[in-house]
Amino acid sequence: MVNTIIEKLKIAPDIYRFEIKTPLVAKKFKAGQFVVLRPLSTSERIPLTIMCADKSKGTIILIVKAIGVSTIQLANLNVGDEIPDLLGPLGRPSEINFYGTVVIIGGGVGTAASFAVAEALKKAGNRIISIIGAKDRDFLILEEEFSRISDELFVLTDDGSYGKKGFVSEQLKELYHIGYKFDRVVAAGPLVMMQAVATITREHATPTIVSLNPIMVDGIGMCGGCRALVGEKIVFVCVDGPEFDAHQVDFESLMRRNNAYRDIESRKLHECRIDLQLKGDFRVE
Repeated sequence: MVNTIIEKLKIAPDIYRFEIKTPLVAKKFKAGQFVVLRPLSTSERIPLTIMCADKSKGTIILIVKAIGVSTIQLANLNVGDEIPDLLGPLGRPSEINFYGTVVIIGGGVGTAASFAVAEALKKAGNRIISIIGAKDRDFLILEEEFSRISDELFVLTDDGSYGKKGFVSEQLKELYHIGYKFDRVVAAGPLVMMQAVATITREHATPTIVSLNPIMVDGIGMCGGCRALVGEKIVFVCVDGPEFDAHQVDFESLMRRNNAYRDIESRKLHECRIDLQLKGDFRVE
C-alpha cells in the first residue's frame, strides 16, 4: 500500500513521529521540502516539513504536533493505516553549499523542520552549531539526533527544567557577544522566534534563512492562501519557498494572517474533540 504508516512513536506530549511508506516522495525528497496531506478523506489539507527520508526503504519521517483538527486526526491514526491524500515533495529545496560555520536554530516542532537542512549542510563540510529549545523538558525533541550531526549543541528550555534556561534567540545573542563568528544562520520555529533571530543577525550582517509555514491549502500555488510579504513583494510560500531571506520577511503581516482564523479553528477543534470522544476514538492526550 502507498502512504502507509509503518511506525508511530509519541516523542513528547501531543507530538508524534510518523514513518510513512511513500517511495516516490522519499526518492525525490531534498532538504527543506515538505508534503501536504489529508489524514482522512474529509480532512482539511495540512503542510508538514519532511524531517528526513530513507530512499532505500522508501519512507519519510514526519514530526506532528496534535494542535489543530487535522493534526489531531492524523495523531489518531496508527501503524497500518493509509493516508488517503499525500502530495510531495513540495517547495524549493534548501540551498546546500559550503559556507563555513552555520548556526541551526530550532524552536519547538520547528526543530524537526531544521534537521534535514542541518544534516545536509554538515555533509557539505560545514561546521554546524545547533541551538534547539522548547518550553520545558517534556517538549524537547530530537536532542540525540542533533547531537550526532552538530559540532556544538546548545539546549534550552523556557523554564530551565532541562539544559539552559532561556530562549534560543538569547543563546544566539550570547554567542555573538563572546566572539563567535557565523557565516550563515538557518532557523525554523514559531514566527516570533524567527523574527527575534532575524533582528539579532541583521545587526551582525549574517545571512539568515527562515522556513515559513503559513496557512496553506493546495501547496502548488493555485489558491494564494500562503501568500506572504518578502522584500515588499508578494510571494507564495508553497512554490517560492518555504525558505526565505529572514531580513526580507514581513513577520508582522504574516503573524496577522496566521491569526486570522484562530477563532474558527478553536471552534472546529472543540467540535473535533467532542466527536472523537463520542466515538470512543479519542487517543490524543
